[in-house]
Amino acid sequence: MISRDSYIEQIEPFINKPFVKVMTGIRRSGKSVILRLLKDELLRRGVLEDHIIYMNFESFEWIDIQDSKILYSYIRFRIEDKDTYYILLDEIQVVAEWEKAVNSFLVDFNSDVYVTGSNSNMLSSELATYLTGRYVSFHIMTLSFKEYLRFHDIVLGGHDVNMKEEFIKYLRSGGFPAIHTADYTYDAIYRIVYDIYSSVILRDTVQRNNIRNIELLERIVKFAFDNIGNKLNAKNIADYFKSQHRKVDLNTVYNYLNALESAFIIQRVPRYDVKGKDVLQTNEKYFVSDLSLIYAVMGYKDRMIAGLLENLVYLELRRRGYDVYVGKQDDKEVDFVAILRDEKIYVQVTYQLSSSATIEREFAPLLSISDHYPKYVVSMDDFFRENIEGVKHCYIADFLLSEKL
Repeated sequence: MISRDSYIEQIEPFINKPFVKVMTGIRRSGKSVILRLLKDELLRRGVLEDHIIYMNFESFEWIDIQDSKILYSYIRFRIEDKDTYYILLDEIQVVAEWEKAVNSFLVDFNSDVYVTGSNSNMLSSELATYLTGRYVSFHIMTLSFKEYLRFHDIVLGGHDVNMKEEFIKYLRSGGFPAIHTADYTYDAIYRIVYDIYSSVILRDTVQRNNIRNIELLERIVKFAFDNIGNKLNAKNIADYFKSQHRKVDLNTVYNYLNALESAFIIQRVPRYDVKGKDVLQTNEKYFVSDLSLIYAVMGYKDRMIAGLLENLVYLELRRRGYDVYVGKQDDKEVDFVAILRDEKIYVQVTYQLSSSATIEREFAPLLSISDHYPKYVVSMDDFFRENIEGVKHCYIADFLLSEKL
């Protein structure tokens, strides 16, 4: 197993603390590996193996544990003394009303509990009801560019490393860990990812939300994928289908988008008024949890490059813990306003700064913001080194690999 240090470092401070550690993210993003790495860390700290209860509910071994009562009974049977037991539950959403069992573990046993799941509804009102103030959540994402390099044993700054070439490979292949464990062609990668996508659609979207019109759901997916980086909402989609002479209920579109978001296929980014510092409720954008999902469903298209780069930057900001918004500055748009406690950065993303008009267009929204927070224009230009009135240009690979933004 290749360690994903950033997540282990996030979770480590909460080991042996009275909080349920909840890890969510799209299927095959690496949650199970992180849970096993945590088990290794516990053993390294001297925890006895028989005091670690590890259950992966995607395994046939646990097929009979389908509800909270059976789960509770099993765990109670395994606990034999007053010492701390570490309970690691993988893909827990399979167990009906699992929140009740987990809450009882905290109340009845000397336990430290870790759970993973592939649906953001794990953090819904049901979880909040039973575990109010007693859980911390971690969003596990597919590989960052830095993690991609580590998976391929590529050393930053190495003399024989062509970083631009490696970035293109990352851009074209995406970040699902499984596809970086062997030397796959792009066709093989997209076939593997399509199987992941199909599993997510069927198990985490259709089945969990009782969706009947699967054909409509997949058309909405393709429309959202084709509009990555563009303003999008349920009405836009309904209007598009109307233009195709197909009547679609607005609430249905809204519900399907929510289902796709809950399964982490897409992620919604709200708008933010830079001057008023208010979150707006219209003209949000959607991005995918991994670019390879687009390629697996629609193929790779060069014409989408601007949106794909924007998507990569969005994911990197989320990995670093920022709350991310689409910025509105008077009549101008800032691609991203990223906020982390009292920190804030502004980022504009473009394919290339190919002309003076393009340079002016991309720098102008950031130059119009009068505060002193960092501002970046990010592009594929690795030769453009000029900063303009405090607004920095950054080659996208350098941006993704930077230690601090």
